[in-house]
Amino acid sequence: MLTNLRALAAQSCYEVVDLGHSLSDVLPKAQQQLGNPADKALLQEICFGLMRQLPQLEFVCQKLMDKPLVKQLRPLQFLIYVGLYQLKFLRIPDHAAIGETVEAARLLKGQKLTGLINAVLRSAQRQPELFDFSQAPAAVQTNHPGWIVNSLQQAYPEQWQQVIDANQQKAPLWLRVNQRRIRPDAFMAALAAEGLNASQPFSYLPTTILLEQAQEVILLPGYDDGWFSVQDAAAQHAAHFLQPQSGEAILDACCAPGGKTSHILELAPQAQLLALDKDPRRLQRVHANLERLQLQAEVVAADAATPELWAQGRSFDRILLDVPCSATGVIRRHPDIRWLRKKTDIAALASLQQQILQKIWPLLKPGGVLLYATCSVLPDENQQQISDFLQAQPDAELVPLSAEHSDSQWQILPGQQQMDGFYYAKLRKTTR
Repeated sequence: MLTNLRALAAQSCYEVVDLGHSLSDVLPKAQQQLGNPADKALLQEICFGLMRQLPQLEFVCQKLMDKPLVKQLRPLQFLIYVGLYQLKFLRIPDHAAIGETVEAARLLKGQKLTGLINAVLRSAQRQPELFDFSQAPAAVQTNHPGWIVNSLQQAYPEQWQQVIDANQQKAPLWLRVNQRRIRPDAFMAALAAEGLNASQPFSYLPTTILLEQAQEVILLPGYDDGWFSVQDAAAQHAAHFLQPQSGEAILDACCAPGGKTSHILELAPQAQLLALDKDPRRLQRVHANLERLQLQAEVVAADAATPELWAQGRSFDRILLDVPCSATGVIRRHPDIRWLRKKTDIAALASLQQQILQKIWPLLKPGGVLLYATCSVLPDENQQQISDFLQAQPDAELVPLSAEHSDSQWQILPGQQQMDGFYYAKLRKTTR
């Protein structure tokens, strides 16, 4: 077991980039090995930061090393990145950053390489000009894989740089008040009493709260009593656009981790809600969220792409279809996405999305509404999907998202009104 946070950071980032594991899975396990909350926070800061700056850290190393460390020494290569990140981006004294990083090498079985690691970090300390990336390749300047940069440039020729910049920022903390437990004004008062500054940016979403500074969520007032959920404002629009009504049969397909599920029930507590996800492990989060918020739904482990195995003749008044996607709209929250996703993934995801759309549509009642959603910014997963579906489905029509959003489709870009990147399209099944 590792107890040195820099060794844990190097091992965690190695497992993400080289082994393809999600940081959301790797980081909590690493944090469990640390007792001090400050150490856990620093571990997260280093891991998230390294994921954001990886190409630039690699670029600096290329100038300081004859060749990168390979095979069983790869965790030590990531330890060098950990040291460089501290020197450039954190307010840790240089001597402490270098000394602690070199010490961490011993725990990663790199005793013979402590001299090399020390030399690389001290060279970087003496040469701040190494961190000038103005003449570096685009992938280094943007800290994004080339295929993502190219896709953004093609889709958003006027805005792609803004998306890149937003992806490099830390995401703000958005909350959603559970109006079944407390009024939004009372919750705002409770936050103010704790000295926390918050705002309600959307008049049509009074339960949507933006905190000015990130906080430890479980320490916020009313957490254990289910007063609120953590959910980005872009995702909070889903239930608002769906407009659920009590008594209706509603399907929340691909529901995990359950933020939208609980929001639907907060708006329509008497709805007959079926929450579906094919990953039983992720459904544990759904159950936990519903329990904390004191809400109830029928939760089923099943694949939205094969309704013949679970629908059993059921039909629905409203369907929320938040399909599996590239997650390119939430890179600022999950900076490892840019290294886990590959260009070749997009065609496979688009095919799966269209399959799910085609399979779920027959479950919608005539006159019913289906809200298609992704946390992607790629047209192949969004506008193109809806265009292809409408061509193949004569009984589908686009309708306005809401009274406040007269468009039937909405592509939110990362950073827009401080939100994540998200896409919505609202379809109605015609009765003709």
